[in-house]
Amino acid sequence: MNIFRRPDYTSEATQFIRQLKKDNPNLEAQQRQGRALLWDKKVDRDARADFASARIAQKPYVYQTDNS
Repeated sequence: MNIFRRPDYTSEATQFIRQLKKDNPNLEAQQRQGRALLWDKKVDRDARADFASARIAQKPYVYQTDNS
C-alpha cells in the first residue's frame, strides 16, 4: 500500500450522474439523438461561401441614423 495514496473520492455531482445513468440506461442514446437533431449536420461548403460573400459589413456605429 502506498502511503501517499489518497482515499477514493467522488463528488455529489459525479454520484448523481452515475445514479442517473444507472436508472436510465438509454440516456446517452437520447442525448446523442438530441445532439444530432441540432448540431450534427452536413455543411454545404459552396452555399456557406456564397452566404459569406453576400454578407454586408456592419456600420461602425449601428445606432447612427441615416439623414440622407
